[in-house]
Amino acid sequence: MNIPPNWAAKFVCTLILFLPFNDISAQTYEVFDQNFKLKSRVEYDQISILGEAVRISSSNKELKLLSKEYRPFVNLKAETVIGYNQPWIITEGPKGKGVFHEYGEEIFLAEYDEVQSFYTRVLAKKGNQYWLYDHSSRKTSLLGNFDNVIMARNGQLIANKDQRFFLPLSKTPEHLYLDLMDVCDNFLISKENSGFGLINRDGDYVLQPIIDHIAHVEDNYFYAYDGNQYMLIRGRQGKVDITYTSYHKITLEDGLMLEFIHGKLRRVMKNDGILLDQTGMEKVFSVGQKQFNVLLKDNRIGLLGSDGWLIKPVLGNIESIFPGNESLFPAKNSNLFGFIDQSGKWVIENIYQEVRNFREGLAAVKINGEWDFINKAGIKLTSSGFEQVSDFNNKLATVKKNGKYNLIDHSGNILLINWYDRITLGVENYYISENNNLFGLIAPDGKEIVGPKFQELRREDLNRILVRMGNKYGIIDENGDYLLPIYYKSIIFDLASNQILAEDQYQFFPSETEIKEPIPKKKRGE
Repeated sequence: MNIPPNWAAKFVCTLILFLPFNDISAQTYEVFDQNFKLKSRVEYDQISILGEAVRISSSNKELKLLSKEYRPFVNLKAETVIGYNQPWIITEGPKGKGVFHEYGEEIFLAEYDEVQSFYTRVLAKKGNQYWLYDHSSRKTSLLGNFDNVIMARNGQLIANKDQRFFLPLSKTPEHLYLDLMDVCDNFLISKENSGFGLINRDGDYVLQPIIDHIAHVEDNYFYAYDGNQYMLIRGRQGKVDITYTSYHKITLEDGLMLEFIHGKLRRVMKNDGILLDQTGMEKVFSVGQKQFNVLLKDNRIGLLGSDGWLIKPVLGNIESIFPGNESLFPAKNSNLFGFIDQSGKWVIENIYQEVRNFREGLAAVKINGEWDFINKAGIKLTSSGFEQVSDFNNKLATVKKNGKYNLIDHSGNILLINWYDRITLGVENYYISENNNLFGLIAPDGKEIVGPKFQELRREDLNRILVRMGNKYGIIDENGDYLLPIYYKSIIFDLASNQILAEDQYQFFPSETEIKEPIPKKKRGE
């Protein structure tokens, strides 16, 4: 199995398909502490860890929850685990899907068509009937027959029947809506014959359905108009605040709100009011997250941020200004890029096809089809260009030349002897090298720990790196030395109990009581 380029240290949820039990052979798991001292052995067909604390086993065709000592204490009455949304374990068997709480409480048997979970609630469907379990009351109730029911982000249930919508958990579960829109964590937008409104987590109206149009902007902020009155609205649990109102037209397009007075562009709006009130504006356009270029009729241009001007409007043969870093801003003129300072003065001439922001005093730039780095004086870092480069991170960057990758430092030195098919930055500034579908590891300072020789490599914990050769797994440390040899069918990191399970397969004999000594550790290169 190849690891993806965006290598990660941990998985939030680990799900493993459970294998059928075999009467003549079984798997044994050697249980090690964090110092790799063998503590015990346990026998199951398969063990998996969900999240950081839920342990599941299969044995004798049964799926069970395990204690931290890996002793079974609850039969999950299913064949596989298909999901884990803490604290809910979603199971599946021949008759359908079911749900258990991670502490072992049975919520729904594995006989339902669909299940959904949301914090303290679980929704189950069989045919057109829906049931709801509420963990706070420990009760299960029948909701009724619906074409569809979803759990909204604000905690309400949105039910649909015959193209009409209901809120079964509200105080008026029989009330009909033309539409209910799940737009954010705290509110629903409703549509009724009288107009649009806002509904809170309790299913109550905080804005009655009398508005011609409502659109969600972000968080608890909304844009609305009713007749010729435009409004900016902030939602609260018990009410709404009209933070801005105007009888002049306000438009909302791609997250940019503009107000026009007598048909002329006059104001740039933010969620709750005016961001910029400026006469003589010709055009406003987005150049980044909540950052805008404002072009005036006298050909001045400025960069506007969420709190006001980042660069006040200036003249200077500038077509566009982009979000910057380290006090310099990429700018474009005549389709070529350079850098300006906060006063709008050109600091680095616009001679580049592409540029990226300064990081650690260096910026990636492309000229004549090749990438390089420049400092804040515009001096190139190297004498030869590259096909591709990354931004600097922790004093290193990746570069690509002739189809192969290497690492470069602030002085322009190439750090690795060999060039590789790919080098990817991982967690805590470690790099993964790849060659011919094999993986290696590079330290944050650019020192190669181990060259590409593993089919799989994944940093699981501090100084704990899972590796695979063929179908066997082992563990190496950050020096490349083996902590567990490449011998095991699988290795599982139980972070909650600070233990490591290494799976082996052997011929099972019930009378066997002897525990073998662990295989000695190997050093790098053995």
